[in-house]
Amino acid sequence: MPDRGGGPTGPRIRVGRPSRRARTLLMTLGVLAVLGMAFVMFAGFWTDWLWYRSVSYSSVFTTTLWTKIGLFFVFGLLMAAAVGFNVWLAHRLRPPLSAMSMEQQSLDRYRMGIAPYKKWLLLGITALVGLIAGASASSQWRTWLMWVNGVPFHQKDPQFHLDVAFYAFDLPWYRFLLGFGFAAAVLSLIAATLTHYLYGGLRVTSPGARATAAATGHLSVLLGVFVALKAIAYWLDRYGLAVKSSDFKATGNWTGLRFVDANAYLPAKTILFCIAVICALLFFATLWRRTWQLPVIGFGLMVLSAILIGGLYPALVQKFEVEPNEQAKEAPYVKKNIEATRKAYGIDDAKVTEYPGEGATEDRSKLRDVADATASIRMLDPNLVSPTFQQLQQMKGYYAFPTNLDVDRYTKDGKVQDTVIGLRELNLQGIPKQNWINNHFRYTHGFGAVAAKGTTADANGQPVFTESDLPSTGDLPTYEQRIYYGEKTSTYSIVGGPQKEIDYPDASGEKTTSYRGKSGVSLSDPLNRAAYAVAFNEPQILYSGAIGKGSRILYNRMPKERVEAVAPWLTIDGDAYPAIVDGRIQWIVDAYTTTNGYPYASRTTLGDTTADSLTAANTQRAVLAQQNQVNYIRNSVKATVDAYSGEVKLYQWDTEDPVLKTWMKAFPGTVEPKSDISSALMDHLRYPQDLFKVQRELLTRYHVEPKDAQTFLSGSEVWQVPDDPTNKSGDAVPPYYLSMKMPDQQSQAFSLTTTFTPNGRDNLSAFMAVDSEAGKSGYGQIRILKLPTSTTVGGPKQVQSQFNSNSQQNIAEFVRLIRGGDSEIEYGNLLTIPLDGGLLYVEPVYVRGGELKMPLLRKVLVTYGGTTAFEDTLDEALNKVFGAEGSTTPPPDKDSGTPPPSGNPTVQQALEDAQKAFEAGQKALNKSQPDWPAYGEAQKDLESALKKAEEAQSKTGGAGGKDGASSTPADGSPGDKPSASPSGSPGDGSKASGGG
Repeated sequence: MPDRGGGPTGPRIRVGRPSRRARTLLMTLGVLAVLGMAFVMFAGFWTDWLWYRSVSYSSVFTTTLWTKIGLFFVFGLLMAAAVGFNVWLAHRLRPPLSAMSMEQQSLDRYRMGIAPYKKWLLLGITALVGLIAGASASSQWRTWLMWVNGVPFHQKDPQFHLDVAFYAFDLPWYRFLLGFGFAAAVLSLIAATLTHYLYGGLRVTSPGARATAAATGHLSVLLGVFVALKAIAYWLDRYGLAVKSSDFKATGNWTGLRFVDANAYLPAKTILFCIAVICALLFFATLWRRTWQLPVIGFGLMVLSAILIGGLYPALVQKFEVEPNEQAKEAPYVKKNIEATRKAYGIDDAKVTEYPGEGATEDRSKLRDVADATASIRMLDPNLVSPTFQQLQQMKGYYAFPTNLDVDRYTKDGKVQDTVIGLRELNLQGIPKQNWINNHFRYTHGFGAVAAKGTTADANGQPVFTESDLPSTGDLPTYEQRIYYGEKTSTYSIVGGPQKEIDYPDASGEKTTSYRGKSGVSLSDPLNRAAYAVAFNEPQILYSGAIGKGSRILYNRMPKERVEAVAPWLTIDGDAYPAIVDGRIQWIVDAYTTTNGYPYASRTTLGDTTADSLTAANTQRAVLAQQNQVNYIRNSVKATVDAYSGEVKLYQWDTEDPVLKTWMKAFPGTVEPKSDISSALMDHLRYPQDLFKVQRELLTRYHVEPKDAQTFLSGSEVWQVPDDPTNKSGDAVPPYYLSMKMPDQQSQAFSLTTTFTPNGRDNLSAFMAVDSEAGKSGYGQIRILKLPTSTTVGGPKQVQSQFNSNSQQNIAEFVRLIRGGDSEIEYGNLLTIPLDGGLLYVEPVYVRGGELKMPLLRKVLVTYGGTTAFEDTLDEALNKVFGAEGSTTPPPDKDSGTPPPSGNPTVQQALEDAQKAFEAGQKALNKSQPDWPAYGEAQKDLESALKKAEEAQSKTGGAGGKDGASSTPADGSPGDKPSASPSGSPGDGSKASGGG
């Protein structure tokens, strides 16, 4: 025998099973691996449970979990039982003896090979299909809960006269059951066929296929079940026509029955249902006849009928009956579509009023005061001034403001003021030294709100802050300023333990604090620490000494995501905004209930409908949609998230919404009644932007009344939402909040506004506003001012083009000079205001220049009735447009042409030099072709003279220099580079200090 050890003299190598020690080690490693995987799965489940319990919404977690588990096991077992039973039955019905053929001899080898493992193979197959089916069914937890808890709409569809709840809650569940039934029948048929073939019940021969009587009966029953399910599908399809979406060349997207549906498809579905029932009975009859002849003939007839009756016949009706007289045939169905769509989107009460588009008052000077009474025109664009807030009020690099600020209302001395507000949130990228302790223990929160008047700016073009500095002080009521939950807090923090947190800086250094709120999850339990170490993939959570008694972990800290987590059945508005309510900063989040099962109501895609130029530049403002395709929407819930404690509250807002009632029934106790909304919170609630954007998109077509179905079909009244004229993005113009008075209103109301243009054109076709003051009787009232089609009124893009090319006002020259340096022009929100039958357009113009690159308000563009003004302030521009009294550029002393007297000769000489510089600037400006370089030099001389006067006056303790300074035009006029100072001048309303 040859030596297997490797050579005649080499060592003998024994090959055999691993040693006992090796086997033990492998088994131990295997067990540890399984335990590790199990703990990873457990960690995800356990941390979710702890989080829901910490926010007091554990019922949402348990209801959702048990619903998913129930659906998984019920439908998983049903599928496994169906497939397993048919495999067992096919095996049981196998012939006792196999035919003597080459095919069967080949199959004998497979039969013998699987014989010892038949039971295990059957269990494996059924378990696999059961797991797949169960996982699919568990994802239908929303469909199940809506079906089992559905409440009636008390509205019926016009075709079948069934309650809308049948289409919204019942039909989706029935369709799921039907789909499950089809899957079970097909899988059972495949499994039974393979089993019959393997064991000889079904044979493939040269002339064709042969089957035993038992196999024939078994497979015929399964085919009969499949055809019976098809009959049920035909019957449900009849109702599905009411919510079917299709393309209709006259209207685009269409939902509901048209003429061909009601007169061809509907009877065809009924006929096909009857044929399918007969065909199913023929298949079942094979249990007695044991022949395929009649079922096969019946099935063939059913397929042929589906082609002829279900396809060809409706096409012929459409071609020869509808198209020759389409408007007359479709008008009754279009009327139903208009009525349902307007009701489903809450636009059926919109007031459409004819509006001339041209001013009625001949003496324009009389309109100057009317303009002030009509609107509080917002000059501060919240979508542009965030960098200015950042430079003036950031204070430290680890603070930051959101990209887009918010507009709110606050009362000062009994007067409501439109206010631009932003929170000084935590910015981890600005932490001086990045490490785990700093990122998660030391720097944990932002500090304070910053607010500014929305209707004005100071002489330097900076915001006039009403709440500023650190800690923030000003006009806002006293409140808890620490911000642990916000739009920029996307990571976790561990607070309340031995490690102190950075609060805010002051003259003595960094002040520290320790979180005393009740939110978050305690890390005192070692199990919790281990679970979070695994869930967050951060081992230091398990053993770090910075975590001790009282330590709590805060996560899911962004307001929108927090609301979505506790109410996963809601669609969340893209813009969460802060408000000071009862001594706390509350994030207010609008939430919607939706469905795509409202009969006859046309569908819309939320992601597309709510997109505009702001969402394109800031994806965080995008809607969080549970259903992207919807045809019913309600702002049913107002939610709040406390910026300090993280407490989430859901308030019922739409008390009539049946979809919300259904979810409240499924998750009792999660939504608080509307009566619990405090008056302080009610003052800050507003009409939500995303709902408004959905409604305005629908109103481009559905502003037409149902009685005018012929007009709707002709397409002559189709509008479009114009592109944002202030940039070249090509995205829709966003809606703007504005306190204004519509023609039929007695006083100003906080409103959300937009414009419309004709389809494919740029002139204005309509103006739309909705009352946005929650708690007021007019809240939610949509008003549309429809301009006449016989005259042309400039739309936003045309007005912007006129602004840019206006030679009389030297706008183009101003833009050219600014862009020729190191500065940039940025146009603010182009506001449209109905005034005396005409339309007033107002647009702030910002200059972003200097090293700090922050936008400063430099000019205001105003146009009305073909007259345009381009001035330093809104008042000056309005005075010029309306021909009212008042100089657009007042001299240093309004009472005389000489500077104010001073006892200091140096001051007097400086003021005389300032006067000469001012006059030189005016002379250069008033030429037929303004001499911008000369004007710029004069402005520089003016500033230099005033500075000398101020310095000389300060030495004598007087105020003459400052008086002179306050009477000069704002710096940054044409030819002068904009100021980049991060701090405001005394008396200008700015509270900035130590900016960034």
